[in-house]
Amino acid sequence: MEKHQIHFGNQFIDFFVERKDVKNVNLNIKPDMTVHVSANEKVPLNFIYDFVKSKGQWIIKHIKQFEEVLPLKQNEREYVSGESFKYLGKQYRLRVEQSTNETVKYFRGFIYLQLQNPTDFSKKEKMMDAWYKEKAYKVFGESLNKMLVLIEKYGVERPSLEIRMMKARWGSAQIDNKTILINTELIKAPKYCIDYVILHELVHFKYNNHSDSFYNMLFTLMPDWEKRKKILDEEIVREL
Repeated sequence: MEKHQIHFGNQFIDFFVERKDVKNVNLNIKPDMTVHVSANEKVPLNFIYDFVKSKGQWIIKHIKQFEEVLPLKQNEREYVSGESFKYLGKQYRLRVEQSTNETVKYFRGFIYLQLQNPTDFSKKEKMMDAWYKEKAYKVFGESLNKMLVLIEKYGVERPSLEIRMMKARWGSAQIDNKTILINTELIKAPKYCIDYVILHELVHFKYNNHSDSFYNMLFTLMPDWEKRKKILDEEIVREL
């Protein structure tokens, strides 16, 4: 993967080019705001430069949208009442309450963070992280069960599921370890987007590449996968 740069208007756009066995030139803005282009080896670099430049306004628009919400990154949270947190595609307002029964729960547009000392930042952060992780394992596991029903007839066996923070991808198929890794942040996306990511990684156990065969199977099993991916990449990621 090589890094490149174009001049667009009065600014520069950096982007990474990855050569893959794909039919079209694809452009995506990753969760860390890096711009990635995938293209076949036969596509000239000049064509890719022109393609990125043609998408310049779209790229700048979406990076700007990302930057507008970046102040709410996890490590800049205050965990005080009124802050906005995303869960399964919906925004929830946080309500911090003093309680001897320390717990996190969500109800009617609010996430309730209840603990003995509402000013204990470290405790609030750990409780919220644990809540998200618990929900992620439950929701991702349910999605894995559902997507396995679609693909098991092709001989794909159930892989192990691991969850971790990843900077630039939603998921990864570890073929040798028979494991799929899913980004913890995906729990903030709608379930139909989560299903797409899970199925995408499962298909890699049949085709460990992004060949025509890979996409043909993905399309067969989930005809609207491109719509789900677009929502995930263009609408959901800028909220994270």
